[in-house]
Amino acid sequence: MLFAVRMDVDLPLDLDAQFRDELLATEKAYSQKLQRAGKWVHLWRVVGEYSNLSVFDVADNGELHELLWNLPLFKYMKVTVTPLAQHPSAVAG
Repeated sequence: MLFAVRMDVDLPLDLDAQFRDELLATEKAYSQKLQRAGKWVHLWRVVGEYSNLSVFDVADNGELHELLWNLPLFKYMKVTVTPLAQHPSAVAG
């Protein structure tokens, strides 16, 4: 199943710098692991915002929920999920 996911990050301004750096490094490693596994198939930055638009390819809602909840930055995010379906006018299948 394909899902479009928008993630808007809102890190507290007073977050300890060392903790912030470790958190971001852990987030990067986790997201790259999911990308290499074929679960996180697209990752796009939203220009001018601390946000991304992503496409996940997972077995079901439960798997997506688990992957998102395990994001190290999850508690600092607003996440919007949109299920996707093939469009009948799409050239590529």
